[in-house]
Amino acid sequence: MRDNIYVTLIVLLAPLSLASIGGATGIYAPLQHETVETLGWITQREFIDLFAVSRLTPGPSSMLAPLIAWKVAGLAGATVAMIALYLPSSLLCYGVARVWEKHRGKPWHRACEAGLTPVAAGLVFAGVAALLRIAGSGPMTWATLIIVAGLLTWKPKLHPFPLLGAGALVFLLARGFWI
Repeated sequence: MRDNIYVTLIVLLAPLSLASIGGATGIYAPLQHETVETLGWITQREFIDLFAVSRLTPGPSSMLAPLIAWKVAGLAGATVAMIALYLPSSLLCYGVARVWEKHRGKPWHRACEAGLTPVAAGLVFAGVAALLRIAGSGPMTWATLIIVAGLLTWKPKLHPFPLLGAGALVFLLARGFWI
């Protein structure tokens, strides 16, 4: 991209910031593609390891990007990454919220809400698919994912914790761990 790593971080993360408003899962696929495959900053294994650390630590799940930046550019890189990732989406949310509340209930308002739902679902699926692909997941993991997604779509009021537990059990059994 550019010679200056801080400028590269801003150019990479500011647009992803706008795609991560509904949650960071939607940016995992492009973040992995850019940092691993295009820029070569980290390996696929390092991406998975940093993803695991970001999920275990308190705070937003989008902390993956600052962790990657910290690995390649230190504390200054992590700071630039956090600003590039959180400032654009925060400013956009503030502006949209002011307009959104002003026009609540209008036909275009309802149409936007209905239209954004499949977009958000697609972004989440792309992020999950990218993580499963680089983690080397097998057919059992993919089948579990499809079944759980189908159940949650078919019965949206179904609580996800029993499904997460069942998915974890299937994962452990598929990996040869016996409880």
